[in-house]
Amino acid sequence: MGHLAWPLRPLPDGRGEIWRWDLASLSELPAARAVLRTHLDGVGFPPDEEDNAGERLVLAFDELASNALRHGESPVVATVIAGSGGWLLDVSDRDPHTMPAPAVDRDPAKGGLGLHLVARLSVAHGWYVDGGAKHVWACLPSVVNDRQPALA
Repeated sequence: MGHLAWPLRPLPDGRGEIWRWDLASLSELPAARAVLRTHLDGVGFPPDEEDNAGERLVLAFDELASNALRHGESPVVATVIAGSGGWLLDVSDRDPHTMPAPAVDRDPAKGGLGLHLVARLSVAHGWYVDGGAKHVWACLPSVVNDRQPALA
């Protein structure tokens, strides 16, 4: 493989309204998704069958947060910055020694394809280490028609 499937990149500069969750277990994810949907509705992104950008953000949030809870070390912090051009999703955990590893040659029925999915939904993605924490991030557009898949 000539490049990292989930690139080592610093977090882009994000400005906007910040939503944050401190997560300790997978059982907290349904409530976190519900709060995220409420925030999206509050800033004008209610569920919409024609433009499901908000639900794509919720899906990416769930994938990155569940990966951190399953494969990282606590505490896990999920942050969404809602800016004018889209959303910046950043999920951190305390396992800075293990990089995100997208599944390779795995039967999709066995799962483990969340990083590939998030990469397809995002316009940019990456990871970095800061202060003893690994951060995995993705930028998602607030309008699906604006989306160009991220390049690795």
